[in-house]
Amino acid sequence: MALASGRRPWTFYALSAFFALFVLFLYGPMISLLILSFQGPSGALDFPLRHPSFIWFRAIVHPTGNGDIIGAFSRSLPLALIVMMLTMLISVTAGFAFRRRFHGSALLFYLTIASLIAPGLVLSIGILVMFRFLGLPATWYGSALGAHLSWTLPFGLLIMFSVLGRLDPSYEEAAHDLGAGRWRTVRDVVLPIVLPGIIAVALFGFTLSYDEFPRTWLTAGTKNTLPLEIWTMLTNVTSPVLYALGTVTTGFSFFLIAVALGSIVLIRRRRSARR
Repeated sequence: MALASGRRPWTFYALSAFFALFVLFLYGPMISLLILSFQGPSGALDFPLRHPSFIWFRAIVHPTGNGDIIGAFSRSLPLALIVMMLTMLISVTAGFAFRRRFHGSALLFYLTIASLIAPGLVLSIGILVMFRFLGLPATWYGSALGAHLSWTLPFGLLIMFSVLGRLDPSYEEAAHDLGAGRWRTVRDVVLPIVLPGIIAVALFGFTLSYDEFPRTWLTAGTKNTLPLEIWTMLTNVTSPVLYALGTVTTGFSFFLIAVALGSIVLIRRRRSARR
């Protein structure tokens, strides 16, 4: 609030400076990584930028000396897509199930959310021990998939609980009054309304799985996912190819976020146009 003299209080400037520092701390490393990814052949891992070029982006696709980046990506992408689909399917169905109280619902809910409290590395150790006890090998499509779901499902459930909790029951009642059955009401009324929330669940499922390291470290087996491959490269690669890889993966994540947000905006515009 402005003072009577028209001058802003000192708290406004203090909070503005704090927010500016927060934004700089948040995006400064990303900007530095982006700039340094264009280092030339004679460039180092730090500033200044020398002879800018795209040489390190081209080096990403050559596995010799730079790790198996393409192979790691070919595992991380399908794993994240599978986790996304399962998270979306389970979260939506569970969200509808939890709209009505049933015996043991509270216990089931807290057991699901409890996986958020467990440290990721400890959880990955437990999953590895369990698979070894069952005589099953640790693989990115098996044990790592389960480990990722223990991380993504609680977020998906919380989002769907919030979305369905705000759903006005009068829409469903109106559909029933017009003769629509339960499944048709869900398909033609409820799902279109909660579709932005479902997209948010899918986005969370994909991004959390695509970037997950602790829960993947011991559960992916002998084949690395992209986060594991980047961590391995830190021990034997001392070139700006790491910055180029970070720029590509960050840009890919921002692209997915833009697609998800654009889809939500498009759905809302179409919904407004129908009114």
